[in-house]
Amino acid sequence: MHSSAVFLIEFGCIILALGLLGRFAGRFRFSPIPLYLLAGLAFGEGGLLPLGSSEEFVAIGAEIGVILLLLMLGLEYTASDLVSNLKTHYSAGLVDAALNALPGAAMALLLGWGPVAAVVLAGVTWVSSSGVIAKVLGDLGRLGNRETPVVLSILVLEDLSMAVYLPIITALLAGVGLAAGSITLAIALGAAGLVLVVAVRYGRHISRFVSSDDPEKLLLVVLGVTLVVAGLAQQLQVSAAVGAFLVGIALSGEVAEGAHSLLAPLRDLFAAVFFVFFGLHTDPASIPPVLLPALILAVVTALTKIVTGYWAARRAGISAKGRWRAGGTLVARGEFSIVIAGLAVTAGIEPSLGPLATAYVLILVIAGPLTARWTEPVATRLTTLIRPPAPVHETGGGAPLPTEAVEPSENHGAVGR
Repeated sequence: MHSSAVFLIEFGCIILALGLLGRFAGRFRFSPIPLYLLAGLAFGEGGLLPLGSSEEFVAIGAEIGVILLLLMLGLEYTASDLVSNLKTHYSAGLVDAALNALPGAAMALLLGWGPVAAVVLAGVTWVSSSGVIAKVLGDLGRLGNRETPVVLSILVLEDLSMAVYLPIITALLAGVGLAAGSITLAIALGAAGLVLVVAVRYGRHISRFVSSDDPEKLLLVVLGVTLVVAGLAQQLQVSAAVGAFLVGIALSGEVAEGAHSLLAPLRDLFAAVFFVFFGLHTDPASIPPVLLPALILAVVTALTKIVTGYWAARRAGISAKGRWRAGGTLVARGEFSIVIAGLAVTAGIEPSLGPLATAYVLILVIAGPLTARWTEPVATRLTTLIRPPAPVHETGGGAPLPTEAVEPSENHGAVGR
């Protein structure tokens, strides 16, 4: 009885603290993810108030949080959207992977962590935060900008790549051989391909089967199906997160919209618990030794993301200002980076990887909204200083006539994910 009371008090304090931190972040219009990570550091071993009775429940809640994060991400896209993005923007995805994964892999090798840790850290530095970026685009009023579809396409390709990357990581961390790893990857690719084919051809029938006018029944069916598929995926040594992502893709139309609104509060709750759980497993004393590598990695990969967005927007015919905005928007890292690092921490491959990933995400999840806001004006200002504006010619009536046309507006209708 006593332990039950302690559990309720501990878990209640965690939820209350997360709620207050979320309100604080909302007041100042920045992502609450860094505050959740700091809360985990405070409640974990070596922190101010180490947990006892509620840690096991937090671990289960964290796993559900990852599943809901990926499910909600899948609900944002239809299978036809994914196929279209693959055909149109695959080159941008390749540039994104090359520029942003290689610095992470190189840093792990320079630190002497070995090839498995290198693959893990490559994923941590590769993937931008869809959640943070979507919020930033809304806050800055850029959902209708011409460069926004380019940004969203890169995010979609990163999310799709995780369906291949996460099974590879799972196999590597489990220490399975080449043959077993190949089988795991083949199963993952086969499952992803099958779900996409089924979603394209039979998506309406699946959505009709799941659909219900009663919100309670819809919530229970979608959540139940997601957890079952995620469990089966994990049993097959495929990431549970990938299974949840594929379930989200398979649902469409009114069912996806209804499920999204019903699951959003649950996602927010358990996702916050997940970030706390990751912080629980990181000793605050282990962060200072890796702070310099994390800072170097953050600066390098912030620049490579800006280059990625600039190149992709230029290829799409976006003007110079829009290219800089696209690059600055992509800088933020968040949920996926923590998910990938969390897998490595659980497997225990490198003690310093978790602290470095925590410091890295803290830096970029704070810097991301700032780069989204200021990259374009700073770049424009620097360009003006380096290259003065072209002179104007006088007309017969004495009125100045610019030699260059005025840049057209970047807003051409709303674009949603």
